[in-house]
Amino acid sequence: MEHNTIVAAILGLLEGLTEFIPVSSTGHLLLVGHFLGFDSPGRAFEVLIQLGAIMAILGVYAGRLWRLFSAAPHDPKARRFIFAVLLAFLPAVVIGVMAHKVIKEVLFETPMLVAVMLIVGGVVLLFVDRMAKNPRYHAAEDIPVGTAFKIGLIQCLAMIPGVSRSGATITGALLLGVDKRSAAEFSFFLSMPTMVGAFAYDLYKNRDILDAAALSNIAVGFVCAFISAIVVVRWLLNYVSAHGYAVFAWWRIIVGAVAMLALAAGW
Repeated sequence: MEHNTIVAAILGLLEGLTEFIPVSSTGHLLLVGHFLGFDSPGRAFEVLIQLGAIMAILGVYAGRLWRLFSAAPHDPKARRFIFAVLLAFLPAVVIGVMAHKVIKEVLFETPMLVAVMLIVGGVVLLFVDRMAKNPRYHAAEDIPVGTAFKIGLIQCLAMIPGVSRSGATITGALLLGVDKRSAAEFSFFLSMPTMVGAFAYDLYKNRDILDAAALSNIAVGFVCAFISAIVVVRWLLNYVSAHGYAVFAWWRIIVGAVAMLALAAGW
């Protein structure tokens, strides 16, 4: 139990550090949990500790969210942006519910797939980051509803662990003409309903198998994810505005390659 608690803290820190950058937090959690022998009933831990990251983004964006919803009754732009985010969230609801069993029982249990998708996603992100020139949209609120829905469709690729929810949304946004900072920011906004929905649905599906030990590990992971996610959210936008996403792409490729070699060696 002590071992699992320590690993839960490590994984919680890792969740917060990786949730909002395009490197696949779930992929990292599954691989590190696999190599450290972490026991996660129903693979609920990897999803439920996202609540810490959710609370972090809500805390950092509380003032902006308040202004957005306060303006909505009399500001068409605010209403359109809220609708765009909710519409972008819709495809994840449909596919997440329909494919939940396959995702948790097959994809989450295939670490080699995670490693491969980390590498593939890194190569794609590196290519898109270099080709993203002359963006049309320079603020998350300016993204048209149709474009937001397309980003939401692309987000569904992240149902495959290792793809990365933020990576899919950011890459999709860049391809659709959003600048680098606004792509990350739209990913933040889209993460709120997406992660809350994933948390609520996974908690409901696993309510009968979560014992006291599992809930204790989730609580530890939640706190650690909350703390580390606040640091990342406050830092990320300025970083990608100045430097882009190449460092994250290379990180994905390196981690995926190391994981593949370790798995091939029988670890």
